[in-house]
Amino acid sequence: MSFWIRLAGGACALWLGITLSGCTPSGQDALSEEKEPHFVLGKSRVNAMDFQGAIEAFEQSLEANPHSAAAHFELGWLDDEKASDPAAAIYHYQEYLKLNPNADNADVIKQRIYRCKQQLAADVLPLPSAPAAQQQLEKLSDQNRQLQDEVGKWRAYYASQLAAAKTNSTPSPGYDVSPPISNPAPLTPAQPVSARPAGINPGRTANPKPAAAGTHTHTVVAGETAMGITRKYGVRLSALQAANPGVNLSRIHTGQVLNLPVP
Repeated sequence: MSFWIRLAGGACALWLGITLSGCTPSGQDALSEEKEPHFVLGKSRVNAMDFQGAIEAFEQSLEANPHSAAAHFELGWLDDEKASDPAAAIYHYQEYLKLNPNADNADVIKQRIYRCKQQLAADVLPLPSAPAAQQQLEKLSDQNRQLQDEVGKWRAYYASQLAAAKTNSTPSPGYDVSPPISNPAPLTPAQPVSARPAGINPGRTANPKPAAAGTHTHTVVAGETAMGITRKYGVRLSALQAANPGVNLSRIHTGQVLNLPVP
């Protein structure tokens, strides 16, 4: 009997010695992290829907215990769901997994990290949807074709003006020199020089036929009109027109040669 008493006493003494020597686990577990005063304050602020105040409290909890996985988790959730700060959420979620790699919710946290990365990428470089991008591309293509058409019209217009200037065909007042309209008639290719009828000078009004016997000619000067010519030579306008068939006397121009009838 005394043997068993001595054995029980020895066991009690051994347990007491281990306890007093400090060999029991001393690290903080999840329960001790959640009892930290700032952590408790953060939870109460979450319940009161004071999310910004809760973030401040959990940050203070991390200052008191930088290895608090529970505080990182709460901050990750708040930054993700309430503060719309995906970058901060990613940081706290990753720290939570580092401190608690075997967490039961590890897969869920990884999915949240992936979603935050997608959101962060979309905020930095927003990309249009495929249908919207296609519509924008078609619109730009149509505008490009319209601009090319307009450029072609203006090139043709100025090419004709340059050709007229080279042939000294200065238009008189009333001659239409307006730029091409938006939908002009299609331009036909210029006729080759070899195929033009002999004696025809393109771009210039045809000169009247050579003066018949008993007539002489007059070269139009700047500012001169058909009526002024008839008064100058004392002939009728109808006679001047008869001497110059095919000539529009209302649109004569400088340098044009007119046949004059005998008064």
